[in-house]
Amino acid sequence: MTAERDRPAPEAFLRQAAQEGRGKLKIFLGAAPGVGKTFEMLSEGAARRAAGVDVVVGVVETHGRRETEALTHGQEIMPRREIAYEGRTLREMDLDALIERRPQLALVDELAHTNAPGSRHPKRWQDVEELLDAGIDVYSTVNIQHVESLNDVVASFTRVRVRETVPDRILEMAEIEVVDIPPDELIERLKEGKVYLPHEATRALNHFFSKSNLSALRELALRRAAQAVDAQMLEHLRANALGGTWAGSERIVVAVSELPGAEGLVRAAKRIADALHAPWTAVHVETPRSRQLGAEDHRRLAAVLNLATQLGAGVISVPATSVIEGLQTYVTEARATQLVVGKSARSRLFELRHGSVVDRLVRGTPGVAVHVMPLEEVAVAPARRTRSRPAWGTRAGYAWTTAMVAAVTAVGSGLFHILNLGNVALLYLLPVMAAASLFGLRTGLFAGLASSLAYNFFFLPPTHTLTVSNPENVVSIIVLLGVAVVTSQLTARVRAQADLAASSARSNAALAGFLRQLTSLGDRVEVSRAICTEIARLFELRAVILEEEETGLAIQAASAPDTRLETMELAAAQWVQDTGQPAGRGSVTLTASDWLFQPLKAGGHTLAVLGIAREDGGDPIRSDQLPLLSSLLDQAALALERLRLEADMRDVDAVRERDRLRSALLSSVSHDLRTPLTSVLAGAAELRREIDHPLLVMIESEALRLNRFVSNLLDMARVEAGAMRLRIEPVDLTDAVAGAVADTRRSLEGHPINLEVLPNLPLVSVDPQLFHHCLLNLLDNAGRYADPGTPITVRAERSYGQLTLAVLDEGPGLPPGREAEVFETFRRLEGSDRSVGGTGLGLAIVKGFAEAMGMSVVASGRRDKQGACFSLRFPEELLVSSSVEVGE
Repeated sequence: MTAERDRPAPEAFLRQAAQEGRGKLKIFLGAAPGVGKTFEMLSEGAARRAAGVDVVVGVVETHGRRETEALTHGQEIMPRREIAYEGRTLREMDLDALIERRPQLALVDELAHTNAPGSRHPKRWQDVEELLDAGIDVYSTVNIQHVESLNDVVASFTRVRVRETVPDRILEMAEIEVVDIPPDELIERLKEGKVYLPHEATRALNHFFSKSNLSALRELALRRAAQAVDAQMLEHLRANALGGTWAGSERIVVAVSELPGAEGLVRAAKRIADALHAPWTAVHVETPRSRQLGAEDHRRLAAVLNLATQLGAGVISVPATSVIEGLQTYVTEARATQLVVGKSARSRLFELRHGSVVDRLVRGTPGVAVHVMPLEEVAVAPARRTRSRPAWGTRAGYAWTTAMVAAVTAVGSGLFHILNLGNVALLYLLPVMAAASLFGLRTGLFAGLASSLAYNFFFLPPTHTLTVSNPENVVSIIVLLGVAVVTSQLTARVRAQADLAASSARSNAALAGFLRQLTSLGDRVEVSRAICTEIARLFELRAVILEEEETGLAIQAASAPDTRLETMELAAAQWVQDTGQPAGRGSVTLTASDWLFQPLKAGGHTLAVLGIAREDGGDPIRSDQLPLLSSLLDQAALALERLRLEADMRDVDAVRERDRLRSALLSSVSHDLRTPLTSVLAGAAELRREIDHPLLVMIESEALRLNRFVSNLLDMARVEAGAMRLRIEPVDLTDAVAGAVADTRRSLEGHPINLEVLPNLPLVSVDPQLFHHCLLNLLDNAGRYADPGTPITVRAERSYGQLTLAVLDEGPGLPPGREAEVFETFRRLEGSDRSVGGTGLGLAIVKGFAEAMGMSVVASGRRDKQGACFSLRFPEELLVSSSVEVGE
């Protein structure tokens, strides 16, 4: 076993070998913008250049910071590649030129950056991977909120979800240097304008860059860096077969068993892990003795393992010939730093006979802190143990042993005239070894005793008596008994190791076959049916899979076609679906059910629920079967997740193709209609100069209305294609509203217009043409749906942090709770004043234009009277006068 531990781990060695010839990656990790990642990267790059290393700046973003720009002087900077995109010129890192230049070290800023369309890779971290494959070392920078696994965590307290992320595997293969400054110092830098412009810094301090957010981000960055360092250290130790715990971070192991009071050990380990913010694992050592556990022992062990799972521990079963050997092996392999074990009340005689497990663990695990917890004294009935053979052997064993001794005696008698007395004694070793090997210790001892008696009676003088005349012959008898004892012990150990190896091989074969079967299927129903069938076969029980539908959980597949679940079972399954925790018989929740329900989870979501039960109503699963079942559940969840992702990709492709066709159709139709409409409008205007007739007025009015519809179609195509070209400039709200009201005078005919826009309001930074379109559509919408003769109000209000421009009408209003639906494309709400007429594009265009300019639009019902209110909200950074004041 020691030699096996001293051998390098093959997987770690192969991963280390795969890095040979590749460049090395170093990431400067920060908690937030402005902590100095780029500054630190350029400083270290300059130091390496001064030391004679060939350093090239592939791309750097200084964001106008003078200190950072100063560090680029004297450095070789690769020219960026220009990419034409929708009338603009975007500048990206020239990957091909950098690879052709082949420096020793490349400085590549902003690892999470999204490349411009038309680049070879969509993400910059993919460019970095290609540089590493080319043998070029890379320095790069990234903020903690861009790490894929922490994206949701950061968004939960900052209320900002970043779209550009870096896979965790990139950090795992990199050397990480944390660039850190205290939150108060970063906030001071923001106020001094060293991170953002002054008006941008004011908004940032009120939102993302609060002290609480910065403190949480700082903790995440430090913890993620520690995890990466710890993982790399363990990889190096395994690849080089180095011993010791090497406690870069705490790793806790708790040893659990079927003994009463083991739940207290699990809870104590949970408290220790929470206090140290460390991962922890509950380990059960599977020994030959554990195979003889009774039903009650299995039930207690299963409850302990379920409790550990619910408290967040990893659960593992280690096969070994003894508890001490199994724990020492796992603690060494896992590089655990703390071990939690229980000590039951044992008599002094028991410890003298068997020794103290705790003492042997303390001596056998140097460098590991061992926590010894007294097990609770719980009164339980003595458990009956199952035995693979009777304690004192079998009748058949004794009969075969007697026959073998008789056979050896007959052979010895026949060869006695050519053999000396010593060789005859050696013949009796054969039945002793055979009996000990085949039938166990006690039968082996019987063989030794019978062989001694036969040897004494038939061959030692005086023969045919049990008297031993020569004291030297006593040694032969003692040797026969000693051989029986030693052989029996060695055989029992070999048999136990063989049983454990066979059990492990069966589990691995079951997992391999299960995975092979699932990966060969491409239909969700077939996969669910295969999961049920295989689990039912392996554990000899019934299995069913339930999935969420519109009406609740429903059976997707079952090992038996006639499987039905009662109300209690469905309630337990629904609880598992909602909470992601096991329920039913053998768990700690809803134990009255005959079924045990387990969640199939992947990606943090419960995809389905697996139910298992026995025909006789007993416990569905034994404790020693839990690790195998957990592995099968993980494989089943991954198979279901793969099918779900494939279906999502097909849906995304279909939606993308549908949107492309719709945009192409909208664009084509709008262009084809605009030309004849222009001619109609010009002709109607020319005729009106010569003839004053109501029909001409109607023709011109309807043509203008149709032209507005066509414009909406074209604008919607631009919004969905992302082809917005903004020309931002200061705009006076009073002039903008007056112009929009004048242009919609015909659609607003018969409605009094109330303008409540004060002239002293600040200017707003918007695109004048797009803003004008927003106002036109809002006013046209109000005029179309307001009750005849009712006034339409345009009101502007200044509040803390924003300015709001609202258009209010007195129509039927909007259905409560569905206000946001009016901004969907081609959407007209039934039962509201937006259910008839129009194309359903006007408000969708308002939303698209507003968001493109940095505004938001909100629909709501009026509070003072019946009607609808549509509000354009301008954040503080779009108010021109506000930014001037802050700058002063």
